Amino acid sequence: MKTPEELYKLRKEAFVSNLTGGSIGEINLVTAIAPVTYILFAILQSRLRLFSSYGLPQYILDFVLSALLLLYATTLYSSQPALLNAAVLLPALLAYFTTPPKATKGPKKPPTKSATKPAKPVAKTTSKGSSDETTLSQLPKKPFLTVYRGSMMVITCVAILAVDFPIFPRRFAKVENWGTSLMDLGVGSFVFSSGVVSARSILRSSPPPLLQRLKTSLRHSFPLLVLGLVRLIMVKGVDYAEHVTEYGVHWNFFFTLGFLPPFVAILQSLAGKGGTFSYAAIALGVSLAYETALHSTGLMEFVLVGDRHAYGLISLNKEGISSFLGYLAIFLTGMSTGTYVLPRTPDAVMFRKLVGWGVFWVAAFCWSTGFWGAGLGVSRRLANLPYVLWVAAFNTVQLGAFWAIERGLLAGKKEKVEGEKTKKTEEEEYKFATPKVLGAYNRNGLAVFLVANLLTGVVNMTVKTLDVNRMVAMGVLTAYLTVLTGFALVLDHLNLDIKL
Repeated sequence: MKTPEELYKLRKEAFVSNLTGGSIGEINLVTAIAPVTYILFAILQSRLRLFSSYGLPQYILDFVLSALLLLYATTLYSSQPALLNAAVLLPALLAYFTTPPKATKGPKKPPTKSATKPAKPVAKTTSKGSSDETTLSQLPKKPFLTVYRGSMMVITCVAILAVDFPIFPRRFAKVENWGTSLMDLGVGSFVFSSGVVSARSILRSSPPPLLQRLKTSLRHSFPLLVLGLVRLIMVKGVDYAEHVTEYGVHWNFFFTLGFLPPFVAILQSLAGKGGTFSYAAIALGVSLAYETALHSTGLMEFVLVGDRHAYGLISLNKEGISSFLGYLAIFLTGMSTGTYVLPRTPDAVMFRKLVGWGVFWVAAFCWSTGFWGAGLGVSRRLANLPYVLWVAAFNTVQLGAFWAIERGLLAGKKEKVEGEKTKKTEEEEYKFATPKVLGAYNRNGLAVFLVANLLTGVVNMTVKTLDVNRMVAMGVLTAYLTVLTGFALVLDHLNLDIKL
């Protein structure tokens, strides 16, 4: 006869198994809370200068907008995401139409010689070296990119603990075989956003020789592989409830992240000095080749229903090993996006690229899943072609939304005229347009994600998450998010960058 602990473990495993997901439309509505809250932040900042200086009230409001509302969207308001979005958007529109932009003006003074000097021309942004290396070596910090990555990190951290509570809908949890869910999208978005920022290395200089790239990639891989090994030992050591069909018996997400850098380093040889199109083409090539292998070699049947003990470690971890190629393709689509998102780019050019690539990825996804196209199903477990295209489409559109909000509501709004106009620095503009909470999550994202995993384990070992009511669940989740946000803010306040 099984002990109560063993029975509870079986209940937990069943709680996250054999799920079928939900609709992409609902996922889009739930995740829309991130850009909607940024709209409210932008209006409060541009019209009222509410976050120009931070005290306790500003930190609390920022926490509510940047973190707590994302928790509410995936739990209490999961069945009414449109209502929550409207509740946030209404005061934003009210403030926008009733409050004029705030500015401080001083007495006009005649222009001085220094004020009449022509500004130095700005070097053009290219992906090559020569005279443009100064611009590329100082890639600007962009508020919309920080908000995008910070919001993605908050939702990811919320979901990895919230999924263990009944208050988190089962349709948002990871799908067993075929379908779409919020958490399926989240894990792909984490890889995509990592690819976006990794494009810095190819923008700042020409790719070094393959051997040097491999050495550098192994330095990045080692800490992640160690974290994967530590997690494996801890999970097996405490007999933690696992969903084996997610990655396999031994594999986990840290192993996937850890093996990406060396494979990317090898594929960079194909891209050469190319940029956006080269990395997008390689990503599509990898994904198409993998999709062909799934259907023509029996790989898909082996991963989904094959004997887990047929080929030792390979079959024990068949999901993690097989899906790696899909995540590699997602990382490369992120790199492709980073080549035009990261550099200094005129607004008109950025608009065309975000819209153009957004339309391309959306159209490609619709073709891959449509009746008149390939007619394929989305599978996070396989990380197949439709899954790769879905992640690329969603994240490109999200980036476009955050960029439009920043440029439309915040860019150039930090004007302070005191006697004479002073030149606004990029750092001032960045701070003006970026919520501190999201900036902190973005700055040490991997460290925050690691702490979130540790806290998730602690909560699950001390609280019977399946048996608590809604009030207790929200209390635990709010406390967890508060601690996690505090950790991120403390690291940011101490000016610490933890590189793993």
